Amino acid sequence: MITLEKVFSLLLLFIPISIAAHFSHWGASVVFITACLGIIPLAAWMGTATEEIAVVLGPSLGGLLNATFGNATELIISLVALNAGLIDVVKASITGSIISNLLLVMGFSMLLGGLRYKEQEFQPVIAGVNASSMTLAVIAILLPTAMDYTSSGIDEATIQKLSIAVAVVLILVYGLTLLFSMKTHSYLYHVGLAELEPSELSEVNLAPDTATDEVNLPLWIGVLLGCTLLVAVESELLVDSLEVATSQLGLTTLFTGVILVPIIGNAAEHATAVTVAMKNKMDLSLGVAVGSSMQIALFVAPVLVLAGWITGQPMDLDFNPFELVAVAVAVLIANSISSDGKSNWLEGVLLLAAYVILALAFYFHPVITAIG
Repeated sequence: MITLEKVFSLLLLFIPISIAAHFSHWGASVVFITACLGIIPLAAWMGTATEEIAVVLGPSLGGLLNATFGNATELIISLVALNAGLIDVVKASITGSIISNLLLVMGFSMLLGGLRYKEQEFQPVIAGVNASSMTLAVIAILLPTAMDYTSSGIDEATIQKLSIAVAVVLILVYGLTLLFSMKTHSYLYHVGLAELEPSELSEVNLAPDTATDEVNLPLWIGVLLGCTLLVAVESELLVDSLEVATSQLGLTTLFTGVILVPIIGNAAEHATAVTVAMKNKMDLSLGVAVGSSMQIALFVAPVLVLAGWITGQPMDLDFNPFELVAVAVAVLIANSISSDGKSNWLEGVLLLAAYVILALAFYFHPVITAIG
């Protein structure tokens, strides 16, 4: 029987292939595709290692570790792209991560879960809190963009100062959401996880069953560090080949950043969300999908703004207006569908349809054209 664990293990073969392709000059497209495929299993094992280490650290520190490293793969890819000066790709990947989690992942989860169960339920209180947090994120990227487009003669330095200030606020809000979910209202977030059996937990982690065994802390720390290093290497290969490869493949850098990069970086999380949804654990499924979007909006994006400020790269929250519209649409429809605390397969289809429409729009969007 083919399992996700076996698939991810096979994809590890693309790591040496991508490195060989780079040094043997097999072409930018080959390097780009193999690096993308090599990152997917590394992201999965980083997630597993984080979860195993979190077991030893306990609920508080473990939850903080999970919250911090939840999107580590995408953060590394974005930092490498930021260092290379590909600011538009970084912004596009932020946009794409929010969209893919709210529409693609939630859509597949509700569709496949709804095909097994006529109606699935989840905590409406959490859905409401998540909706408010994502609305704040939209406001945070709306204001710098609106200032740029409504003020004549405003300079880049002013936009960046505003973005830095907003980034600090967002990081503080993210810290408070962690306090809310792990301390003051943690009972709301334990429903889905408490209902899972130990055997199901091991399937969610996509790793060998360690739920009943003692955790080998040095091993998993080594796995986390090793995977982080390899993700950095693969990200360098991906970013170095991105512009030429996208041109050769007939894609724009906008489409690549919004659609391809988020799917690559979050493939393991996507699989986890769908897997638990098919077990009728929608609280946990939506926790993975919406939680990832919140982390991107309230933590990863602000960290990238601060990193750009420190390294002298002009990273800010002044997004392409079309990207902003796409994020607002994704947040609006996701909030609307999840507000009642119930889901079915048709709602999953609606989310997937919205994602496909946005993906097509980004594919044909001419603002950032393929190089060549």
